[in-house]
Amino acid sequence: MKSIHKCFSTTVNAIKRIQEIDRINPYPLQDLFGRNHTYLRLSLTEKCNLRCTYCMPEEGVDLSPSKNLLTTNEITKLAKLFVQQGIDKIRLTGGEPTIRKDFVDVVYELNKLKDIGLKSIGVTTNGIALKRKLPALKENGLNQINISLDTLDPFKFELMTRRKGHDVVLNSIKMAVDLNFDAVKLNVVVINKVNDQEVIDFVNLTKDLPIYVRFIEYMPFDGNRWNTEKFIPYAKMLESIQAVHPGIVKGVDDPNDTSKAYRVPGYAGKFGFITSMSDHFCGTCNRLRVLADGNMKVCLFGNTEVNLRDLIRNQVEDEELVNIISAAVKRKKKQHAGMIELSRMPNRPMILIGG
Repeated sequence: MKSIHKCFSTTVNAIKRIQEIDRINPYPLQDLFGRNHTYLRLSLTEKCNLRCTYCMPEEGVDLSPSKNLLTTNEITKLAKLFVQQGIDKIRLTGGEPTIRKDFVDVVYELNKLKDIGLKSIGVTTNGIALKRKLPALKENGLNQINISLDTLDPFKFELMTRRKGHDVVLNSIKMAVDLNFDAVKLNVVVINKVNDQEVIDFVNLTKDLPIYVRFIEYMPFDGNRWNTEKFIPYAKMLESIQAVHPGIVKGVDDPNDTSKAYRVPGYAGKFGFITSMSDHFCGTCNRLRVLADGNMKVCLFGNTEVNLRDLIRNQVEDEELVNIISAAVKRKKKQHAGMIELSRMPNRPMILIGG
């Protein structure tokens, strides 16, 4: 009887504590501009099996020692904490997340969080090591897949990624479609005079495949040699598509979408543009990022980070951890700088952020 009373008392105290936290900080993931953050991008590794020119510097990157990276338990602990504060979508990134040995196990653990409010688990991958994992990922709760593919030309693929594997990626895309994931998206970074002439070819992929091809404006990150001559704005891409498909129609975008969706009437899929440089979407940003080393970024282009790994390892209480995360969110700026200024600002290489 005493143990029952003790258990009840502990539960009551815990409820009171949660209520007190909510009273002090009712929206811990809301910034000062009223943006509620419901989407967490979680990097699982700094390593990658490709060397894409816009993502990884030619000389490579200095990888963090293994002991400095988040463990699986730390990943799931942080994910649970974020879901408890209102995160309902988690996307796994890298590096290349599929090369992490326990990648499927991580998805399995995150899937348990759907009982407490998580709605969707996604992954952004280059597709090289994806195909054989797809059935297990589907079975363990993965909902959405974003596959990066910047060219439909196998030779150009080797030039852009410094590796082979073009056919492997195409096979991964087809299998993902066949397995009926909630969404299969293709991410295409468009670089002027490199792959911009393939935009129409990618749009034509949507004729028979129910995929969402997203053209991404080339963005500046450390070591990717970005310059204005390589940049091509989405308006110019759209104009070239309209010249071939004059009947394209604008799709309906969700409030927090990063892309502007379009469709060719009668086609199975759709296409769109991620316009971070020429027409930013900072006003509706709902994304936070936790990197493989446990640092949190509240903005992709921000160079301020908060170390969550050490707080966990120093056994900081969840309440204090939430307060630290909340304080970082409330320091988020209204919008990022312009593209010229961004190109001069220090930031991690894309490979160490995960997009």
